[in-house]
Amino acid sequence: MRREHSIEPAYFEALYKDKGDPWDFETSEYEAEKYAETLAAMPATRFDRVLEVGCANGVLTAQLGPRCETLLAVDVSETALASARARCADQPNVTIEQRRLPDEAPEGCFDLVLLSEVVYYWDSADIIRLAGYLRGAVTSGGYVMLVHWIGETDYPKSGDEAVAELHAALDDRVTVVRSDRHEAYRLDLWRLEGAG
Repeated sequence: MRREHSIEPAYFEALYKDKGDPWDFETSEYEAEKYAETLAAMPATRFDRVLEVGCANGVLTAQLGPRCETLLAVDVSETALASARARCADQPNVTIEQRRLPDEAPEGCFDLVLLSEVVYYWDSADIIRLAGYLRGAVTSGGYVMLVHWIGETDYPKSGDEAVAELHAALDDRVTVVRSDRHEAYRLDLWRLEGAG
């Protein structure tokens, strides 16, 4: 049964405390392939300022860091973040913080915001608030990349619903660069005009 409201941070903290790596980010071939596809789909080889929302235990963060001048990676679970900090300890350009978006969105502008497996955890009101944040936080001509599992969920949204709602909330600011469907997930890359 679908949850009606955005999922609370305590849900994720309990998962990481109980299972360590609840989605097998460290060992799953599916995750490794998805991360490789995510990095390959990026529209540039290097970015100035990147925000990764929902960095979890930092497996993708560690691979993304070398492609960024600065990378701010955020998550709600302190247990997951402890693993991410350890994994990225040798990358001084990577900052890892505990934040809950959209309530605790960081200040500043980014030329890429990565939303990997997170938007479907939010309800419609929070997706609209996230869109408002992105309008000001993504530099004009900057990018938003979304990667979401497309199977059935008990989250507030499915992957397809989450992407569609965020796209609608950003309306005429979005130019779709790519929208790729794989067997189990979708990857969307948008360019935002007139933002930032």
